Amino acid sequence: MKSAVETLNPTRVRLTVEVPFEELKDSLDAAYKKINQQVTVKGFRKGKIPARVIDQRFGRGAVLEEAVNDALPKFYTEAVNEAELNPLGQPEVDITELKDGETLNFTAEVDVRPALEIPDYSGIEVEVDAVEVTDEDVEKSVEQLRERFASTSPVERAAEDGDVVTIDLEAKVDGEVLEDGIANGVSYTIGSGELLDGIDDAVKGLSAGEEGTFTSELKGGSAAGKEAEVTVKVTQVAARELPELDDEFAQLASEFDTLEELRADSRKRLENMKQFDQATQAQERVLDKLLELVEVPVPEKLLEDEINTRKHNLEHHQLAQMGLTLEKYLEIQGKTAEEFETETREAAVKGIKTQFVLDELVKKEQLNVNQEELTEHLMRRAASSGMSPDQFAQAVVEGGQVPLLVGEVARGKALAVVVEAATVKDTNGEVVDLSDEEEEETEAAEASETSEENAED
Repeated sequence: MKSAVETLNPTRVRLTVEVPFEELKDSLDAAYKKINQQVTVKGFRKGKIPARVIDQRFGRGAVLEEAVNDALPKFYTEAVNEAELNPLGQPEVDITELKDGETLNFTAEVDVRPALEIPDYSGIEVEVDAVEVTDEDVEKSVEQLRERFASTSPVERAAEDGDVVTIDLEAKVDGEVLEDGIANGVSYTIGSGELLDGIDDAVKGLSAGEEGTFTSELKGGSAAGKEAEVTVKVTQVAARELPELDDEFAQLASEFDTLEELRADSRKRLENMKQFDQATQAQERVLDKLLELVEVPVPEKLLEDEINTRKHNLEHHQLAQMGLTLEKYLEIQGKTAEEFETETREAAVKGIKTQFVLDELVKKEQLNVNQEELTEHLMRRAASSGMSPDQFAQAVVEGGQVPLLVGEVARGKALAVVVEAATVKDTNGEVVDLSDEEEEETEAAEASETSEENAED
């Protein structure tokens, strides 16, 4: 077999392959054997039909077609390996010549990873938010904890903001009560925004036993997205009572004996959260700077596949779980379809560039992923997916996704190398030491959200 490579553009090549006919022998034998098992010819036992009879009865062309279909993937792979290419996606194959007994010639056009030159990145400088926790931040945190330990007690008065009401709901669309439009004994905190739009104004001022009506767009159920007339009846009004902020509350709500110890712990937790946010911000900004340094051509077919994957995941997974259509989502976000298309394309381009650059860095820095790193990453991914580590690991192995996870870890390590080499200062002009955040660094592949299926090695 002989092959040659023609570069069509920085991300696409054409392979020209010439295969001597004798190299098709194994595939021809396999073709005759396969046809032998599929057909019957009077006078011959199944599987024992001579090749010349198959040629006479079914045509030599059918045998050649079967043999070529069997052989093409092997010869294409050999040509790719010989040229040391990194193909992306499936090739477009065209058989240019097939002479029985002489030769098989074909071309294969395929997108490839572009050759990238990673420049010196040690001069990257970025600014991030300073870690500052105010007394107001601490008090807000303690107050949120206090809210969680609030108690309620029934009151004989009209409902007010912050009260917890027990209500019965009945929704009608076009004057007809929906089968799934009745709910009784629902507990709702006025002002929480957890139910239908308009319900707060409808229940405020009502006492137990009174009812009101309002119009609202249904968020879920059989009539999701439709305007409904909703009748709400209040069966109980209860006032929320917050515990006193004292040492007794600290002992109730935490492992601490005093309120001051609780406040000190809240401050430490807020500092840790802001330090994590700062580290994530540093990663994102260093990554943006790195991408500015590298010229990265993006294959158009890969880009279109990535855009379609992102749209599909948003519409059929994320939004579907929330009972939202894409149109409703854009309305809530205050975006036009054109703005959504532009943002999706920009995010897809950045995701692909990120993967290409960090993968190149993995090679340049000769980064490896050990079993401990892979296991830690798997545990994190399992936790975010809501699955147990064993369940997630089994799904990964069965789905052949282990290389994907290895790639995510490797890209995370590559980004960590760049962040370590960069100068990171906060808004106060202080140099930020991110060495303590290494274990909590966000994986670059997760940040880029690039579809591995569309960008395989």
